[in-house]
Amino acid sequence: MIWKPHATVAAVLEQDGKFLLVEEHTAQGLLFNQPAGHWEANETLTAGAVREALEESAYQFEPEYLIGVYRWHSTSSNVTYLRFAFGGRILAHFPERALDKGIVRAVWMTPDEIRATQARHRSPLILRCVEDYLAGKRYPLDLITHYE
Repeated sequence: MIWKPHATVAAVLEQDGKFLLVEEHTAQGLLFNQPAGHWEANETLTAGAVREALEESAYQFEPEYLIGVYRWHSTSSNVTYLRFAFGGRILAHFPERALDKGIVRAVWMTPDEIRATQARHRSPLILRCVEDYLAGKRYPLDLITHYE
């Protein structure tokens, strides 16, 4: 059997000291996550993060930097995830837009609220991405090269 990690993209969006999370139905119950999901064929990593943010939160954003690349192995699903987390600026909000299936709501939380809800996080990457953002981690997008 060939091992393959699941490549995912995430948007880490901050506004007025709060971070955008989504509350979603999962096999483990109602949990929080950043707007994130699987990277799809024939899209760039940044395009995937833009798509996931819009689908899951109804916020359109422009990626301006990479916060980090994270490897995490979920023991409950026996899946290894490779997450590319992007930060940037919010361009628009479409409150009338229907959210992806399974997403209950988008919610803005302070870092302390995020820390206090760790038991309801889909993965430890949520808090780690926020902490890295707060620590000022920013990598240029040209670090990533997509060959056509």
